[in-house]
Amino acid sequence: MEGEASWVNNSFENPTRDIGEFDLFSELSDEGNKEVNAISVDLILPDDLLERILACLPIASIFRAGCVCKRWHGIVSSRRFLWNFPHVLPQKPWYFMFTSSDEPVGYAFDPILRKWFGIDLPHIKKSNWLIATSRGLVSFMDRDSRSELYVCNPITKRCRKLQEPPGLKVSDYSALAISVNRISNGYTISIVKSKLGLGNFFQSDLSIHIYDSETRMWVTSCTEVLTGWRGGDESVICGGVLYLLLYSAGGGSTDTRHGLIRYNLSNRSSRGLLIRSFIKVPCPLTCGRLMNLNEKLVMVGGIGKQDRPDIIKGIGIWVLNGKDWQEIARMPHKFFQGFGEFDEVFASSGTDNLIYIQSYGAPALLVFDINQRQWKWSQKCPVSKRFPLQLFTGFCFEPRLDMAP
Repeated sequence: MEGEASWVNNSFENPTRDIGEFDLFSELSDEGNKEVNAISVDLILPDDLLERILACLPIASIFRAGCVCKRWHGIVSSRRFLWNFPHVLPQKPWYFMFTSSDEPVGYAFDPILRKWFGIDLPHIKKSNWLIATSRGLVSFMDRDSRSELYVCNPITKRCRKLQEPPGLKVSDYSALAISVNRISNGYTISIVKSKLGLGNFFQSDLSIHIYDSETRMWVTSCTEVLTGWRGGDESVICGGVLYLLLYSAGGGSTDTRHGLIRYNLSNRSSRGLLIRSFIKVPCPLTCGRLMNLNEKLVMVGGIGKQDRPDIIKGIGIWVLNGKDWQEIARMPHKFFQGFGEFDEVFASSGTDNLIYIQSYGAPALLVFDINQRQWKWSQKCPVSKRFPLQLFTGFCFEPRLDMAP
C-alpha cells in the first residue's frame, strides 16, 4: 500500500535473532574452489518466470531472497507477487510461542523448514492479552480495560487500531474471535462479554458485540441473562457461526462443567434464547480450546478422571457434526508423558490441518496433523525454562503476505 514500508524492510528487522541456518543462498558446493565458466540463470530468466520460481519458496526464505540483489528485491516486494504468492505454494500454519510471563516476546515456529525465528509483534504489550487469528490476520485485546484492540499481520507488520468496543466497560470475562472472508478479505470480529450478577453468582449478563471491517462499525447484536452458566475467554467463528464455550456457574454436576452455545452471524437475530442452542461437551473437561480447521469446528480438551475431573488423564480432539461430537484423535501416552510438567491448563491452537499443543509450564511443542493423523514434536525452542513460575503460551497463525487489516 502507498506510504507503507516494504515487507522486506519492515519484517524480521533484526536478522541476528533468526534461529538456525536461515541464509539458504550462501551454501557452498564441493566444487567451490574450482574455476568454472558458468552463466547465472538469473541473467537469462524473464521477470515473470523468476517470480514463479521465487513463489515456490517457503515464506521464511522469501526474506533472504529479497536481500540477494536489487532485482529480486523488486520482484518479491511487488504488489503482484504479494497477491499471487499465496496461490502458488500453500504455507503451513506457524506457531508463535511467548517465552515470557509478562513481556510479549517469543519465537515463531515454521513447520516446513522446522526452524524457529525471532519476530516482534506490533503494539501488543503483554503476553496474556486475548488473541484470535484468521487467514493471516491476528487480533489482540488487552485483558485489563478491554479497550485496546488491534488487528495486524505479524509477517508484514501492518497493523490497525480499532475503536473501543461497546458494552460493559468492566466485565468479568471476555472472549475474542475473528473471521476473514475468503473472497473479499474483509473481516468480522466478535467480542462476547460476561459479567456475574451482583449477589447472585448463578446468573450472568452476556452480550455479543460484532465489528465489520467494511463499515468499520460495532453493533451490539445480542444480550441475554444466563442462569447456571457464564461465558469465558474461549470462542471461535466457524462457517458464519459464533461458538462460545460456557462454564458452569455452580449447582450442576461435575460432568456438565462445560457447554457450547452458538450464534448465527449471518442474520444476527436475537430472537430466541441462546441457551436453547446449548450443546453438551463429550466428556468431563478440565480445559477446552475451540478452533476453526477448514470451516470445521474442532475442540481440544484435557480429559479429566471420573473421580478427580480436575486431573488430566489424557488430551482428546473432537470435531462437531451437527450437535454431536466425534472424537478424531487422542494424544498417545508417550507424548502426554513427554510434556513432563503438565497441569490442567495448557495452550492449544490450530488452523488449516495443524493443531499445536503445549503445556503452560514448559516450552515443549507438539504438532498434530489432522489429515495424516500424525503426532510430532517440533524442533526444540531456543528458550529453556529459567525459573519455576515461568509460563509459556502461544497461538497459531497463517503466514501470509497478501493480508492487510
